Amino acid sequence: MEALSWELLLFLIVTGFLAAFVDSVVGGGGLITVPALLFTGLPPALVLGTNKLAGTMCSLTSMTSFLLSGKIHFRLAAALFPLSLVGSMLGALLVHRIPSEFLKPLVVVLLIAVTVYTLLKKNWGAASTFSGLTSRSRFWLAAGAFVIGFYDGFFGPGAGSFLIFLFLLLGFDFVGASANSKVLNFASNIGALVTFFLLDSVSLAYGIPMGIAMIGGALAGTRFAIRKGASFVKPLFLIMTTVLIGKQLWTLMMS
Repeated sequence: MEALSWELLLFLIVTGFLAAFVDSVVGGGGLITVPALLFTGLPPALVLGTNKLAGTMCSLTSMTSFLLSGKIHFRLAAALFPLSLVGSMLGALLVHRIPSEFLKPLVVVLLIAVTVYTLLKKNWGAASTFSGLTSRSRFWLAAGAFVIGFYDGFFGPGAGSFLIFLFLLLGFDFVGASANSKVLNFASNIGALVTFFLLDSVSLAYGIPMGIAMIGGALAGTRFAIRKGASFVKPLFLIMTTVLIGKQLWTLMMS
């Protein structure tokens, strides 16, 4: 691995920690890590794969912390894991063949819908009402896990928010939705990461230091979310979806 300057190393550590703290709770860490990696001068062809390396280390830590706290519905998450994994691998393969720009307007519309719906449902996610799956909800959940996994490998922004929203629709509270979404987020991250490695699109020199810092941020974020509960997670979720909307709108206007 190439040697990094102390300034660059410190920059990767600070941005990685902050991104992971937010991402471990409500997703959206890529809003910090992708621009940070681009700012370092890393070639754009390596940025997505390197981000997935750091993101995989972050999501693994978040998932493990939530699992140890008993916040994850293990059987449900384990059943959905391979769907997100395969979906993300297919998405990462496709992004090397066709541009993902056409998704930007659709993502903005979906994020606005998620944010408005969450705002209108005043007490939504305050307490868990999940009582099991019907045949219909099982089908839509499986389809959602695959499609969001594919989207995460192909494009990515907002994937964590969409996963949380998916579990909220099932009746989980915000902490439970965030916890279970991390299992699928880890699946989509590792699926895309394997694909990017095979395509030689990962920088270990940049990804590993940022990933190690993200482990620390993920531990701090998950513990804070578990301690503060849904009253903390819901406002942060709304803030991050609003920021995501603003970022995607800005990108559309500038393109």
